[in-house]
Amino acid sequence: MSRNLIEMQDPAFSFFAQAWKKLRRNGPAMAGLIIIVMTILVAVSAYWIIPDPSPYANRMMVEIAGKKPGFRMRFLAIDKEPAPETTSFLERSINGQTERQVFIPITHSEFRTDSIVVDQYMDEGIADRHTYAAAPGSYHLTERVFRLGTDKYGRDILSRLLIGTRISLSVGGIAVIISLLIGISLGSAAGYFGGRTDKIIMWFINVVWSIPTLLLVFAITLVLGKGFWQVFIAVGLTLWVNVARLIRGQVMSIREFEYIEAARALGYSDFRIISRHILPNIMGPVLVLASSNFATAIVLEAGLSFLGVGVQSPQPSWGLMIKENYNFIITHNPLLAIIPGLAIMILVLAFNLLGNGLRDALDVRGST
Repeated sequence: MSRNLIEMQDPAFSFFAQAWKKLRRNGPAMAGLIIIVMTILVAVSAYWIIPDPSPYANRMMVEIAGKKPGFRMRFLAIDKEPAPETTSFLERSINGQTERQVFIPITHSEFRTDSIVVDQYMDEGIADRHTYAAAPGSYHLTERVFRLGTDKYGRDILSRLLIGTRISLSVGGIAVIISLLIGISLGSAAGYFGGRTDKIIMWFINVVWSIPTLLLVFAITLVLGKGFWQVFIAVGLTLWVNVARLIRGQVMSIREFEYIEAARALGYSDFRIISRHILPNIMGPVLVLASSNFATAIVLEAGLSFLGVGVQSPQPSWGLMIKENYNFIITHNPLLAIIPGLAIMILVLAFNLLGNGLRDALDVRGST
């Protein structure tokens, strides 16, 4: 069956095919899409590509705290006794790998029959000599380069930055799903039924709309508590208002069309008319708003974590990384706080570019 014949039989296929064709011509939107896809790939494979695959990339070495990008250090790696259980492929992919060795920063080492003598790095120009009893084969020397430096606890910034993509994408995704579920339900009910139903729902929307977003997030967070999942719910419960208002207006403009009247005449239920005949025809604007809400959710999560009511340490959130390192901005190493800020900016910009591209591509009044 030819492509043209498929498009003639399925108008939805033709519409989305044309939309994808227009989206591909939009350079900034495609650049945003590429950044988003790459971020998702990094989030999925993070524990296999980061230098520190420990849970939450939380390997602390206070001796090398606050080092600049490109810092290089030799380490003595000694096997733990007893050895931790082997981590499975799935468990490492999700939670990281249990530390099997202790890493000690050193400047010099001497090997003996049943021990190793090292000068343990304490600070610039300061070392402390230690002797470690270790059988041959239970230790080795290694060298690491901290490409983005270390934070105030001596943790690898690059590792925590890449793991932090999971928090940002998860918060954005779940918050958007929550906002769509609530917004589409209330907005379609208000727009379709009108009358008293519309007045009650719009009153509730206006009340929520009048509360400052950050204040509402604080209130929800205080009720639900601090934590990983609480942030998802709190952010999602603040983004549904825009969705509901958009859906209400779209449904009100469509409900009087002839094909809706025909569906009512055929005896279709209100739920079927809304779900199968109205909502599929207004998904274009919803996708654009969802992309915008995704970016908003990332910024809100970063703000909450920065203020201490979002994701809690040791989980690596970009906002929390800025909070932990912002003191370095006025000292010798401002990049420790600037790098996660740039990551937030780039990802938010990518979603906004994609949203603008979707708006143009899904505009049926635009030229093809």
